[in-house]
Amino acid sequence: MEIKRDVYLERLINRKYNGFVKVITGIRRCGKSYLLNTLFYNHLMDCEIPEDHVILFAFDSADDLIKIGEDPLLLDNANSERKVDPKRFLEYLNQQITDKEMYYLLLDEVQNLGAFESVLNGFLRKKNLDVYVTGSNSKFLSKDILTEFEGRGDEIHVLPLSFSEYFSVYDGSKEEAFDDYSVYGGLPAAALMATEEQKAAYLTTQMQNLYLRDVINRYHLQDDCAIGELLDVISSGISTLTNPRKLSATFASVKQTTISEVTVDKYIEHMEDAFMINRVKRYDVKGRKYIGTPYKIYFEDVGLRNARLNFRQIESTHIMENIIYNELRFRGFKVDVGVVESRERNEDGKEVRKQLEIDFIATMGSKKYYIQSAYAIPDKDKYKQETKSFDKVNDSFKKIILVEKSMKPRRDENGYVMMGVKEFLLDANSLEC
Repeated sequence: MEIKRDVYLERLINRKYNGFVKVITGIRRCGKSYLLNTLFYNHLMDCEIPEDHVILFAFDSADDLIKIGEDPLLLDNANSERKVDPKRFLEYLNQQITDKEMYYLLLDEVQNLGAFESVLNGFLRKKNLDVYVTGSNSKFLSKDILTEFEGRGDEIHVLPLSFSEYFSVYDGSKEEAFDDYSVYGGLPAAALMATEEQKAAYLTTQMQNLYLRDVINRYHLQDDCAIGELLDVISSGISTLTNPRKLSATFASVKQTTISEVTVDKYIEHMEDAFMINRVKRYDVKGRKYIGTPYKIYFEDVGLRNARLNFRQIESTHIMENIIYNELRFRGFKVDVGVVESRERNEDGKEVRKQLEIDFIATMGSKKYYIQSAYAIPDKDKYKQETKSFDKVNDSFKKIILVEKSMKPRRDENGYVMMGVKEFLLDANSLEC
């Protein structure tokens, strides 16, 4: 079954002939290769590009390696530092390019190519090459792209399936789909599995044997238990404010062992680089500045988060917030946690300062939205509590409350919009309501 990923496909199409190396990044198993080698390739065929002018090469494919005289057995070793010989690949490529018409070069797992930075930068000097690559996040990280291509890399970051993509292949109601998505997330392979047992086993295995192992191998970590146990602590506290000091203290109390704040921060950075988690800073709306700590941590895929905890902590409120965060990123927004300062009088009549939180500030160019994730609003008091921070924001940008209950958008006397989270997720234009 084909899962359409039109948002990412459009982003690739819009970057054709832009003079940059198009670099597709994302967590392992999120569909990078499928996007490049199937969806984008089919687009090129639909545009009637001659088939011999589209060159596909996967540096982890035995068939492709044999084409250039490489021995796959020598390269198929997780501990080997040996790379594909760039001279052999370039000789093969030169044989494929026989005229001055445009060629499309689609390279998969390019980090396995020796001196790939120099090779790709060399391609940029050829006017008849349009280059697209994917790389494994264990060795090919987002922050690396800024330097590896001398500023000539254009990143397209791919997330696991959004809820709308997930629902497009789901056999059931949107309520059933959201319930499953909240538990098993959006990795394409898991989404297409038939039973919950298969999904759970797949996600548990991937988290332990692939994603975490990637980090351990890349950074040559000796104490692999510590980072795994820290990941457990982080998994238990998604969408809550935290910092290295708090995590270090929690680690000590829960695991009965110590880990320094410096090590905590370093491990979080490693997991961010592997696209497992994301740190989201707080932004002072009135002061117009970022607040360093505390911050919130969200998972790139909630299914992997749940698998790490053996599906024991499925807190609907926190998971819904994580899903909203990922959806906003999927739509191309820059996302921050908002903070608004308020002055109130306490029980003694003394004026005190309070910080009110806005779950998300979503920004894209001149567009800005303030969004609250409220799983349920049973009464007026809860509604007032959720919109209190909105009341302190003195601007005209749209303010939206998302609830778990299915409901069409409705607007109150202050202009605040409330809608169901499923309606928000399934309508690409829902923020414009």
